[in-house]
Amino acid sequence: MSHNATTTPRTPGNVSPAISDKGLLRGSIGLAIISLVGFGLLYPLAGVGLGQALFPSTANGSLIERDGKVLGSSLVAQPFSDDRYFQSRPSAANYDVMAVAGSNQARTNPDLRKRVDETRAALAQRYGVDPSAIPSDLVTQSGGGIDPHISSQAAAIQIDRVAHARAVSRDVIEGLVVQHTEGKQLGLLGQPRVNVLELNLALDAVAKTPASKQ
Repeated sequence: MSHNATTTPRTPGNVSPAISDKGLLRGSIGLAIISLVGFGLLYPLAGVGLGQALFPSTANGSLIERDGKVLGSSLVAQPFSDDRYFQSRPSAANYDVMAVAGSNQARTNPDLRKRVDETRAALAQRYGVDPSAIPSDLVTQSGGGIDPHISSQAAAIQIDRVAHARAVSRDVIEGLVVQHTEGKQLGLLGQPRVNVLELNLALDAVAKTPASKQ
């Protein structure tokens, strides 16, 4: 038995309609809104909220306050030239947080060598030691220009100067240095270091106590 099947030829009118331009536009707008709201608003807010909840001090810039006044950040170096204070590392950025940078000078650069030699000679005369005794971090600039720490050796070589300028026992100053010396990170990374701003603020606090007067 034969069947005479008839087929209807496909014409443009029989083709299934493709996705309309309006559908594509709605999808694009929806994805853009989700991305903007989710990644541009909700995600940053969640990050800020978690930071404030778990690490409030760090999230707010590790600011150091005294009597309601912000004196600086434990993450940012400040210049100290007075003999009563420990000095920070040299800074190619002039301690400006908006211009953090190193000198970008190679070790073979004659200008760098000249500056280091001159700084080492000046510090050696200031501290009354041989130039070879000056720690390298007191004559070289950090990569960011605002490194808040110096090595324990750089702090130790300044103890006599600070004690003399403040007319305070050397043991008192040395004790503060030891108290503010941070160990290696996780006990493995880096070297022992001293936060200069925190140490200098501790010096001022000791100077205000009657027990420190001599």
